[in-house]
Amino acid sequence: QLQLVESGGGLVQPGGSLRLSCAASGFTLDRYTIGWFRQAPGKEHEGVSCISSGDGSRYYADSVKGRFTISRGNAKNTVYLQMNNLKPEDTAVYYCGITIWTMTGCPYPAGGWGQGTQVTVSS
Repeated sequence: QLQLVESGGGLVQPGGSLRLSCAASGFTLDRYTIGWFRQAPGKEHEGVSCISSGDGSRYYADSVKGRFTISRGNAKNTVYLQMNNLKPEDTAVYYCGITIWTMTGCPYPAGGWGQGTQVTVSS
């Protein structure tokens, strides 16, 4: 079973930044489309950003466009989500997962959800 582990969350003030990491153990991520998702309290999971396995195309939800950047690490077993200018509405548990590429969103990963990493934006 392919497992991914999220890390990098924390408590940050509005306007601050965090970088989340999605790490694979025992396999590389460059052959997969990887997505970042989040779930705020009382809400459904939301696809935040995806990066394709082919040409590295990126999708961003409108709510994070211009603030978040998804990228692949040089070691090919990590995908990052750089989050800048964080807002209180970004508060959620963030998950990564293997998904499929579409230009209009990030389908939920077929493998389900891992532990996630908590991001709290508050003054």
